[in-house]
Amino acid sequence: MNAGSGVLRVALVDDQALMRAGFRALLDAEDGIEVVGEAADGEQGVALVRAKVPDVALVDVQMPVMSGIEATRRIATDPDLAAVRVVILTNYGLDEYVFDALRAGASGFLLKDTEPADLLQAIDVVARGEALLSPSVTRTLIGEFVARPPDRVTAPGLDTLTRREREVTALVARGLSNEEIAAHMVVSPLTAKTHVSRAMTKLGARDRAQLVVFAYESGLVAVRGG
Repeated sequence: MNAGSGVLRVALVDDQALMRAGFRALLDAEDGIEVVGEAADGEQGVALVRAKVPDVALVDVQMPVMSGIEATRRIATDPDLAAVRVVILTNYGLDEYVFDALRAGASGFLLKDTEPADLLQAIDVVARGEALLSPSVTRTLIGEFVARPPDRVTAPGLDTLTRREREVTALVARGLSNEEIAAHMVVSPLTAKTHVSRAMTKLGARDRAQLVVFAYESGLVAVRGG
């Protein structure tokens, strides 16, 4: 967020001009949000984000030249763009690309036909460094693991977590907020937030979405059917 003005800066990356125009019209009408630029493919999107360093980049998952997933990966691995949060745009909800996008570094996803109020809230949520993953979304992601579990490898960093940090990471992976984690563990919300932050730091996670990915890939949270 622009420290001087308090304005959230957003980049639009989508190969459909009409879709970009719709998002821009909605966002331009809002006080406190500035659209800093548009791009029509992933390669242009990465260049735009590097040039403008927005708070949030809305990135279509399927685009020519470079996919949204690859664009997300390049943004997420660029140290100069560590503060940029990527929200993947998709037509079909939790399709085959969504988990790959989260693994690549996305902070969450939105359906392209989402309600305007939900879009605005989502931008605010990810700009604060939170994950755009509701409990229902997390449950569906778990279902994806059941259908096609990823290759299990020893996750680097797991051994560095304390028992409490492992516990909060597992709770984050189940979709709980800091307040819900605090109630579950019978600690203050500030203490819960501290545990979450320390786990993120140790694991090099950009945000809570990355903790979800880590928890299931590492086997910290068991995958169950049903």
